Amino acid sequence: MTEFVTSADGTRIAFDREGGGPPVILIGGAMQFRAFDPATVEMAHLLAGHGFTVVNYDRRGRGESPAEPPITLDQTIDDLRALTELLTEGADDAVALFGNSSGGAIALAAAAAGLPVSKLVFFEVPLDAEGGAEGAVFVEELRERIEAGDRVGTLETFMADMPPEWLEGARRSPGWPTMLEVAPSLLPDAESLAWTQSAPRAELWRGISAPTLVLVAEQTQPLMTSAAASIVASMPDATSRTIPGTDHRWNPHGMALVIAEFLVG
Repeated sequence: MTEFVTSADGTRIAFDREGGGPPVILIGGAMQFRAFDPATVEMAHLLAGHGFTVVNYDRRGRGESPAEPPITLDQTIDDLRALTELLTEGADDAVALFGNSSGGAIALAAAAAGLPVSKLVFFEVPLDAEGGAEGAVFVEELRERIEAGDRVGTLETFMADMPPEWLEGARRSPGWPTMLEVAPSLLPDAESLAWTQSAPRAELWRGISAPTLVLVAEQTQPLMTSAAASIVASMPDATSRTIPGTDHRWNPHGMALVIAEFLVG
């Protein structure tokens, strides 16, 4: 059954909570939310079966967490803080975070902002080269499309660097209207990715002491492999691992097991 938590600005954030044990929050990437992402819903159920309290939530501006644009990274971190405080009941406890794709960059930003994090797991965070300017340009282009109310242009801009067949497949899919609906919520994804280029990464992530696991699929783009290497090289306690998968996707059973093994290790 859907539960709700109120964020700092009064926005209600919808989530599912399942299982019992140490808390884990799942942070979706671009356009992911519970009703539109059955793989993560299944993985959440399986991970809960390994002995964790698992929260799968609709990010601001998606699903049952409606919000008007502009939707920002700072607000998204506030939403995570509200979920964390609910899960820990105000105690001096920490939560584990799983960030999928650009959700991993959001998890990094939240941990760097002081969210109490016990462990971090990422899957294929699409980081451009350290110190580059691509991210900042990307944010401005995306913001312009969102402010103009151009949802098609927002999706086209966001997916411009992805394989062309991904955009064409999205256009032809029955999910295209849903993608258009949540398009304004993509700004925090872009902001978090740009933030990873805003200073040397070792400096940005110096304060993140939580053990971190960086995952990439066996069949992936070179960008994902180099991004994983950059994260591992720039964090105090990070390792990488390759798992079965292709086209930026993973198997729910396999992912739940990998996360569980790392969290209890």
